[in-house]
Amino acid sequence: MRHVLSVLVLNQPGVLSRVAGMFSRRGYNIESLSVGKTEDEEISRMTIVTYADDETLKQIISQLSKIISVITIKELTDDIAVYRELVMIKVKADFIVRAQIVEISNIFRSHIIDVSNQALIIEVTGDSNKIQAIIEMLEPYGILEVVRTGLVALERGNTELKDFTE
Repeated sequence: MRHVLSVLVLNQPGVLSRVAGMFSRRGYNIESLSVGKTEDEEISRMTIVTYADDETLKQIISQLSKIISVITIKELTDDIAVYRELVMIKVKADFIVRAQIVEISNIFRSHIIDVSNQALIIEVTGDSNKIQAIIEMLEPYGILEVVRTGLVALERGNTELKDFTE
């Protein structure tokens, strides 16, 4: 089962390495990992996506909470969080098909951020269903490269989630 963890950590050298190392040592997989400073420059937010059963998730949370730099750990679920991902897609786009690709880009409210004689780079932001849908629409034209940021997520409104570090 997919689990999305929002982990607040102290913004200091080595924290990412310790968190990733814990997953590696225990044999847990990180499906997606996004990290960045929060509104407080001394704190970073890690959004970690992992697939685990309930017992394994408990072990992951237990091990994460033992890392001194970890401040809070919260699980974000679909009903109480907003998920987004940024993707850049480089697609073959000669003069003949360029208008069709631009139309697909417009339908998905994405942005063309680079144009050359033979390719376009499209920037797409959205949930995983939107990302997958535009990739499938562009595949017949020839996708040259794809880069994804990984999932980022925030809890909605004033939702109070259980902090697993308490």
